[in-house]
Amino acid sequence: MMLSLLIFLLAIFPVVSTESPIFGPKEVSAVEGSSVSIMCYYPSTSVNRHTRKYWCRQGAKGSCMTLISSGGYISEDYLGRSNLTNFPALGAFMVNIAHLSREDSGHYKCGLGNSNRGLNFDVSLEVSKDPRLLNNTDVYTMDMGRTVTIKCPFSDKNAAKKKSLCKKTDQSCELVINSNGDISPSFQGRVRLVIQGTSQDTFTVIINQLRTDDAGMYVCQAGEDPSSDQRNVDLQVLEPEPELVYGQLRGSVTFDCALGPEVAKLPKFLCRVNKNKPCDVIINTLGKRDPAFEGRILLSPKDPDNGRFSVLLTGLQTEDAGEYLCGAHSDGEPQQGWPLQAWQLFVNPETIIPRTRTVVKGVTGGSVAVLCPYDPKDSNSFKYWCRWEGEQSGRCPLLVESQGKVQEEYEGRLALYEEPGDGFYTVILNQLTTQDAGFYWCLTNDDTRWRTMVEIKVADGEPSLKVPKNKTAVLGEPLKLHCHFPCKYYSYEKFWCKWSNQGCQALPSQDEGPSQASVSCQSTQLISMTLQSVTKEDEGWYWCGMKQDRSFGETAAVYVAVEEKAKGSDAVNPPTANSAPEEEVVQPRGREVENNAVLNPRLFAEERVVEDTGNQASGSRASVDTSSSEGQSGSSKVLLSTLVPLGLVLALGTVAVWVARARHRKNVDRLSIRSYRTDISMSDFENSRDYGGNDNMGASPVTQETVLEGKVEVMANTESTMDAEEPRKAKRSSKEEADMAYSAFLLQSSNIAAQAQDGPKDA
Repeated sequence: MMLSLLIFLLAIFPVVSTESPIFGPKEVSAVEGSSVSIMCYYPSTSVNRHTRKYWCRQGAKGSCMTLISSGGYISEDYLGRSNLTNFPALGAFMVNIAHLSREDSGHYKCGLGNSNRGLNFDVSLEVSKDPRLLNNTDVYTMDMGRTVTIKCPFSDKNAAKKKSLCKKTDQSCELVINSNGDISPSFQGRVRLVIQGTSQDTFTVIINQLRTDDAGMYVCQAGEDPSSDQRNVDLQVLEPEPELVYGQLRGSVTFDCALGPEVAKLPKFLCRVNKNKPCDVIINTLGKRDPAFEGRILLSPKDPDNGRFSVLLTGLQTEDAGEYLCGAHSDGEPQQGWPLQAWQLFVNPETIIPRTRTVVKGVTGGSVAVLCPYDPKDSNSFKYWCRWEGEQSGRCPLLVESQGKVQEEYEGRLALYEEPGDGFYTVILNQLTTQDAGFYWCLTNDDTRWRTMVEIKVADGEPSLKVPKNKTAVLGEPLKLHCHFPCKYYSYEKFWCKWSNQGCQALPSQDEGPSQASVSCQSTQLISMTLQSVTKEDEGWYWCGMKQDRSFGETAAVYVAVEEKAKGSDAVNPPTANSAPEEEVVQPRGREVENNAVLNPRLFAEERVVEDTGNQASGSRASVDTSSSEGQSGSSKVLLSTLVPLGLVLALGTVAVWVARARHRKNVDRLSIRSYRTDISMSDFENSRDYGGNDNMGASPVTQETVLEGKVEVMANTESTMDAEEPRKAKRSSKEEADMAYSAFLLQSSNIAAQAQDGPKDA
């Protein structure tokens, strides 16, 4: 039991699990002596283009005997009357069979590889007897919905008699029309009988809007007696034989309909045939449209005077496969007796068209980047982007082209990049509004099968990139633009570019000259662009954007207007050579010291000591101003090691000078003044040193060094002068000499004490 079930499953599995991608006409009819051409389509892959093609006849037990193949084999029955031609560019091959006979009727297969692989398609061929071979019978073959003109000859003896046309039935011949004006109800309004004159030997019957049930045998005659003239007519009304259309999944196909000049002024339509249902209209020129085809179908006139139009269907889906009819009628709906043209659409799921997003979403004020595929073999083709307006005018007007054309209302906000390449290009639309929502098509000027559709949806929200909407630059001055971006774009490549009809060209680097731009990105999530010296040519739209690998992300646009310098402005009118230069404002020293005393009491204390030295310390003040700005970078350790020994030497020198002067004063008169002491003891030195040290605790080491150097210089000059002039000049009073020695000692001892206290802190 299990074995039989397994055999059954293996037998049916290939049937239910696979569907052959090879397709062609299901039924083909012909008459004896004529010929047929059968087109078999296959997926246009490199393997299929080069593999074996064949035509075989099905026999008993599922066998299929090859009659002709692309390898050069031709069976004996087909010698001299058949050939097989491969069209790799179309993904199809054609089988031509001539001199058909009744024995050629049967079931056949067209396929790839060998006949038992399943890559084939069933075709039924029926060959009927040619009615023209019958005696006294005229054959008229017409398509449904067309007009036929039947000619009926008669002899002179029946020239004045009644003429008529009737249709044969099983029992009789039912009247269609006669010269007395009688017309069958089923032909009312679409048949007429014409007699050119008594001198003619033929009358004609014209039947319009042929229907399938009009087909059959007719008899036209002149007269009603046995001597009347009769002629048999075989009218064949052909239903539209579907023309095969092969499409790739996600690609597009075009139905080219030619219905004839008689319906040129009537509304046109395309409908889809459903089993046991009427043909459902999916689009017509009266505005009707199936929602399932919204945004991906267009009906366009081609030659209106001859009733020609085309229907382009893109974004193909597997469920789109089936039979379609295009036609014309005043109601925009298929009606019996009106011309139709049939199409059989096959959608190949083994598509070579890559998958891209069919819906792209953006926010108001933001942007979208649409990726459009094209055939990589057509890399040099022109690329386009259009907006579908099928709901209004049945058009798709071009918005941007790769040659540089951009519709005026999209200037500054739409660009086409031929990147990333390798079968893709990118279209960027920014400054989105709700009016931008809709359907758009990607297309090239080469293979129309690669046309694809995308829907843009725009919702309320805030764009991620923040830039000013407008910016005004001054001619000749620099301009800097900022673009803020969120953290999600931190790893992206950032760029600024200037928009033009040719696209948005990346800005050159700064070192290429004035009025150029430099781009830098900082960790503060900011990308900036600088124009060093603005020119009039810099006016226009600038884009800030994100890019990852070769894929474009979000963009934002800002318009820069360039204006000339304003008259009377300092920034615009700089001082000339004759104008007086501006004076540098220097803060008075007293105020500076006052302010610094609040901020730095140590500095203030030092300044006070310097001022107490009188005129002799005037050179020392300039030194303080200079060194205070330079000494901040010095080392406190170096100063300490230098100043301490120097201070000790100076102190000893001062004591020696004082002792010498004291001895000298013993030989001169003493002048006593109440307010000053001329006798100075060692205890006074010690007390003075302690006092001075406490008073200068806040002085900086740098200032101390400067003060000490200044005092050393002053004292040295004083001593040498006194020694040289003392014999020639009157001796100074004891009070003056004591005052000078006492002041010098206080200054030196104060600095040495400050060094002794500050030094360990710095160390």
